[in-house]
Amino acid sequence: MTFLALSGSLRSSSHNTGLLRAVQNLAPHGVAIDLYQGLGRLPFFNEDLEEGPEPAAVADLRRRVREADGVIIATPEYNSAIPGVLMNALDWLSRPTGQHALRHKPVAVLGASPSQFGTARGQLVLRQILHRIQAPVVAHPEVTVFQSHRRFDADGTFSGDDITESLLRALLAELVTLTDLHAPADAI
Repeated sequence: MTFLALSGSLRSSSHNTGLLRAVQNLAPHGVAIDLYQGLGRLPFFNEDLEEGPEPAAVADLRRRVREADGVIIATPEYNSAIPGVLMNALDWLSRPTGQHALRHKPVAVLGASPSQFGTARGQLVLRQILHRIQAPVVAHPEVTVFQSHRRFDADGTFSGDDITESLLRALLAELVTLTDLHAPADAI
């Protein structure tokens, strides 16, 4: 089983990218997690671009989402919402309507923020968007790492606690279960 991991942050020492690396290290046997690092190459979504050849970065992201069994999205929280770069990726991934790469694709959501609330509000926005575009989302556990500046070292490596690691393992287990439930009939 393969999951594609998307970080909603472009920052080189992003806590969300670091959190996804920690998730990679916690993956259960038989699960591979591929960290996508191309969100910054996506052009701004513009319907005019849909009239011509598909931009290469968009084609690559769509292909990788389609090939993955599920998706893991780590989002920072900016102004109680998700960052523009992540929204832009979701705009591209939600097209064409009804036939897009995220339709019926299982998704796990998590995030890290230096605030006291973590990414709870941003995750709520992200979950609403994913629901709207018909991507099933892991309901529990909700993993929001608060005071992330205290949980990552200078190079972005997660120095998590047992509770957070337990929640990350549970999130992965639930994504595996959700993915099995949504597997195409010919894959079972």
